[in-house]
Amino acid sequence: MIASTQTNHPITGGPIGTGGIVNAPRQIETATARLKAAGLRITQPRIAILEAMIAFGQPASIERIHSELSADSCDLVTVYRCLAVFEELGLVRRSFFHNGTSLYEINLAGTNRYHVICKASNRVEEIDAETISELRSAVLKIEETLKARGFTDVSHMVEFFGVSPQVIRSAAELTPPPFPTPTR
Repeated sequence: MIASTQTNHPITGGPIGTGGIVNAPRQIETATARLKAAGLRITQPRIAILEAMIAFGQPASIERIHSELSADSCDLVTVYRCLAVFEELGLVRRSFFHNGTSLYEINLAGTNRYHVICKASNRVEEIDAETISELRSAVLKIEETLKARGFTDVSHMVEFFGVSPQVIRSAAELTPPPFPTPTR
C-alpha cells in the first residue's frame, strides 16, 4: 500500500528556498533515478530533502536542512535516515565542522568538492579551482599508492579550517585603541 507521502510520478515543481537554480529539476531527476536504481521508493520527504540540499548549494547540517523543510514534510528522524541512505548511495557527501558537527552536501557528479570552514563564523567557502586541481592530483596519487599496496575501497575526507580574513578584519575594527599612558 502506498502512503500519501509517496509518489511514483516525475517531479514537476521547481526547487525550494531561494530558487533560480537552473539545473535543479535535472538534479532531482538524476537523484530520483539513482534512488530507483537502488530499489528505493521516491517519497515526498526524500524529494523535499533533495530539493533543500540542491537549493543550499553548499554543506548544511541536518538541523538546517530540517529547518528549511515545510513543517508537514517530515520529522528530524526522517531527515537523519534519508541522509544516511543518500550517503550510502553517494548522492550526498558528508563533511564536518571543526567541532565535529556533520554537514551534508549534494554530490550527484561523484567528485568531491573541497571547502574551507571559518572556525569563528562557521562560514563555508569553496576552494578555488586551481587549488582544487592541485589537491585532487595529490589525493589521486595517494589513493593510487594505497591501492598498489593492496588497499581496496579507498576513499578520503579532507577538510580545511581557519579563521577567515573577514572575521579578522571585523575583529580589528571592533578592538578599541589602547588607553594612552599618562605622562608626568
